[in-house]
Amino acid sequence: MTRLSGKVAVITGAAKGIGKEIAKKFAAEGAKVCLADMDESSSYALAHELGPPTFFAPLNVSEEDGWHAAIEQVLLRHERIDILVNNAGTLETGTIEDTDLALWRHIQDVNATGTFLGCQAAVRTMKETGGGVIVNMASQAAVRPRPSTMAYSASKAAIVNLTKTVAAHCADQGYNIRCNVVLPGAIDTEMIYKNQTADQSDEEFVTSVQSRYPMGRMGTAEEIAAGVVFLASDESRFITGAQLRIDGGGTI
Repeated sequence: MTRLSGKVAVITGAAKGIGKEIAKKFAAEGAKVCLADMDESSSYALAHELGPPTFFAPLNVSEEDGWHAAIEQVLLRHERIDILVNNAGTLETGTIEDTDLALWRHIQDVNATGTFLGCQAAVRTMKETGGGVIVNMASQAAVRPRPSTMAYSASKAAIVNLTKTVAAHCADQGYNIRCNVVLPGAIDTEMIYKNQTADQSDEEFVTSVQSRYPMGRMGTAEEIAAGVVFLASDESRFITGAQLRIDGGGTI
């Protein structure tokens, strides 16, 4: 039997990158996957690739009404949600001096507020249907921030502490809801290249990133997805409020 057989899972930011690989691995493990994203064309293409019961629900994670609508779609189809993966996020560069308020708010809205709204919606739903699992996506930057990603690093640190408070609350209330967080290092997806400076070639950028990791390379989206499957499955049933650092030793 596959590890997520029959589980109903919502994955935000599922259209591409890490989210796409999580969706593919969840489907392969037997989950009924809802692809929650703003990118309709890519999400529909992925839903077609994975086949039923995978389906798409449009979602802007920073909007409370959008969460209500997406959750309602899932409940109409499956009557419960067993797993939520808060993967959607944005990365924009900027130091404390050159980040304006609009950019700060945008990054917090997507990363921190989006994860808060997802956790809140999931807890309110899961507690009525016997429990579930929440997996949040932070970053190595939450514990080892870089000056050039000030707002992003702050938002990811917020997610780490949000995860702990959600885990503690659910345990205190006896909800049978676990909440954990994954901290990826540099992962070879489109997002990482937002850190590339104008004067760097692709090769120079990759070399500079790899030099920061004891394992000497970037990670893959598949490696992050494998960690998320573990946290979402019963194999981790005694783990809550924990940080899983998948970072090639970057935070040693």
